[in-house]
Amino acid sequence: MTEPKLTLPKFNRRQLLAASAALPLFSILSHRADAAEFELKYATGQDPTHPVNLRAKEALDRIREATSGRVNIKLFPANQLGSDTDLLSQVRNGSVEFFNLSSLILSTFVPVSGITSVGFAFKNYDDVWKAMDGDLGNHIRAEIAKTPIFTVSKIWDNGFRHVTSSGKEIKTAADLKGFKVRVPAAPPLTSLFKSLDAAPSPINFNEVYTALQTKVVEGQENPLAIIATARLYEVQKSCSLTGHVWDGYWVLGNKRAFDKLPQDVQQVIKRELDKSATDQRADVAKLSTSLITDLKSKGINFVDVQQDDFRKKLASTGFYGEWKSKYGAAPWELLEKVSGKLG
Repeated sequence: MTEPKLTLPKFNRRQLLAASAALPLFSILSHRADAAEFELKYATGQDPTHPVNLRAKEALDRIREATSGRVNIKLFPANQLGSDTDLLSQVRNGSVEFFNLSSLILSTFVPVSGITSVGFAFKNYDDVWKAMDGDLGNHIRAEIAKTPIFTVSKIWDNGFRHVTSSGKEIKTAADLKGFKVRVPAAPPLTSLFKSLDAAPSPINFNEVYTALQTKVVEGQENPLAIIATARLYEVQKSCSLTGHVWDGYWVLGNKRAFDKLPQDVQQVIKRELDKSATDQRADVAKLSTSLITDLKSKGINFVDVQQDDFRKKLASTGFYGEWKSKYGAAPWELLEKVSGKLG
């Protein structure tokens, strides 16, 4: 599943390990616990060393400073307050004010959120940000805002996802036949791997390591930063660079709780989280390259794949047509403006 100062970020393995040792609880320092006018919670599911937490902490520190201590937002990483599905319920009812959640898992509540992870839709990061900072991202934001929650900042980067295995190497689409793979509790990924003849098993992230260790599943799929910070290399032998979907993190806020804050405070929170989102995107892009070397030293064998082989398999199954009908013609058109014709 000692903290570096990141004014000009350069994450490396030593910094990540140092952050892990120094920040076991990731508590937020404040001048006095009772000095803040607004005490709020910010929950995440990622390890304290992950860039989403390092950058979130920076944002929360800046928010405290910019509001002269009026706002104290405490960071609770690594599912300290519950599983991702638990936390989604908590941010919906307001017991947690902010929560960063994968767009894939959010799709269980706001279905169109999952459109960002249609199999092999984005070829590179240029495509991703063109879509997510443009019309498609705006459409998803509007749909989320129809619920008790909303998006507080631009989307953060979870990276392109790759398949890992404890046994056989995944080189072609045919190698996935019958492969027991952990996926998040997200219909788009379950559907994707079923279409590729695998055997997907939805498991909450805080249970992934144990499920791999006990061979409940043979493999899993995640971005490299997650594979590294969650130490999945300890229970997996190979990583196939499938890049099958891109996934992002939305910072979700409870509308009712946020509306109680003064307008100036709201603007500070949005501004600082946006800044950290930009910084975190750069962090993940750099880590996605450097972590290949690092994970090789941990014993992971990397396998290059031909994505066209997987795309052809998907297109032959009616996968794209099925999801176009589920998401609707309008958002699908916005996706294809960037991805090109799918299916």
